[in-house]
Amino acid sequence: MSERYDCREAFQRTLVDLATRDERIVAVVNDSVGSSKLGAFEQAFPDRLINVGIAEQNMVGVGAGLANGGRIPFVSGAAPFLTGRALEQIKADVAYSNTNVKLCGQSPGMAYGELGPTHHSIEDLAWLRAIANLPVIVPVDPIETEAVIRWAAATEGPVFIRIGRVPVPNVNEPGYTFALGRATTLRDGADIAIIACGTMVERALEAATFLAARGVEARVLNMPTVRPLDREAVVRAAVETGAIVTVEEHTIHGGLGGAIAEVVATEAPVPMRLMGVPGVFAPTGSALALFRRFGLTAAGIAESALLLRRAAA
Repeated sequence: MSERYDCREAFQRTLVDLATRDERIVAVVNDSVGSSKLGAFEQAFPDRLINVGIAEQNMVGVGAGLANGGRIPFVSGAAPFLTGRALEQIKADVAYSNTNVKLCGQSPGMAYGELGPTHHSIEDLAWLRAIANLPVIVPVDPIETEAVIRWAAATEGPVFIRIGRVPVPNVNEPGYTFALGRATTLRDGADIAIIACGTMVERALEAATFLAARGVEARVLNMPTVRPLDREAVVRAAVETGAIVTVEEHTIHGGLGGAIAEVVATEAPVPMRLMGVPGVFAPTGSALALFRRFGLTAAGIAESALLLRRAAA
């Protein structure tokens, strides 16, 4: 898994290919053509890219209007501003109205690093997961990003998709098929389960290798759909391993870990540890430095898993 990729590239390549085949597909951006990697889309379809400027509420409203007019809008902007500034429009114009809008949050988590707390998007999963009728998806790699974008274009209804900026390796095989609400087991094990999404899946797999050297076999699940959650996979992991560590590039409050804890608490109670940003504003610093700060590394995940397993014994 040495070669690494920017998932935004897979997003734009896939969107250009889909738009070539379907004239209904349009892109709506908030002065974010460059950061969304949509230069090639703009060049190929100059009349099908709408740039509303730095006006995220308008951007989502325009997307909803285009959807009501029969278009398939991919509304793309930096995740902290798309979700934070336009939350009312996402709730009312997209989810409640059930419009066919594809919300694409670019550079989520702590990917903007040096731009600091205003640009970190570590709350988006929590506040969007609370909105009814809105699937929330976090692709793990370029292969899954492409599969999710193709699924979204072919599926009627609203969706929010995190498009990662931090380079990641492919963990899925070519030909992978995305299914909403389905987790994938990337490594089997019966001693503990590590459930992760997005950039943290690579680190979870590395942590499992560290644990195996200590005689602990960890099950690693990629959970791309935060809403709806693969409840069956969560319950199975709880029952069969007896302890769960969740890992996400997000606050530990209300995101992937919170969603899994809701299932575990009501259906299969086992000890858990939620890893992410511990309820604070993430400071300024590179994404990798911030991962290290909050223990979101392979070694940090492995250590948390060992501590949880000892506590659960």
